[in-house]
Amino acid sequence: MSLAGKRFLIAKPGLDGHDVGAKVIALALRDAGAEIIYTGLRKAPDFIAKVAVEEDVDAVGLSILSGSHLELVAETVRQLRALDGGAIPLFVGGTIPTDDQAALKDAGVLGIFTADMKIDDVVAAIDAALS
Repeated sequence: MSLAGKRFLIAKPGLDGHDVGAKVIALALRDAGAEIIYTGLRKAPDFIAKVAVEEDVDAVGLSILSGSHLELVAETVRQLRALDGGAIPLFVGGTIPTDDQAALKDAGVLGIFTADMKIDDVVAAIDAALS
């Protein structure tokens, strides 16, 4: 498995102040060969979309623990589309109830990852989705 040459934007939308999971995933993707751009905490969906398009990333990973995943994902997708970045794959990780996963996929999310998943499995799934 190699993500060499891939560029990822890892972002923490909304007001959630916990970013350990985002950093763990960022490091795991980096260790798999990817280039990582991390936006830091509390970024608005329009900022995330702007950075994703400007940096010409291969995918965006959103880490959301606040329970606002449906709204934040929908707004990020809207902002990406408004900036002609609608084709950029979007992954979401965090506290995502099973009941909300279908709605997230319908909104355009390529992969959903929760804390009960092994990091190697997450990286492998991202690699497979982008291959």
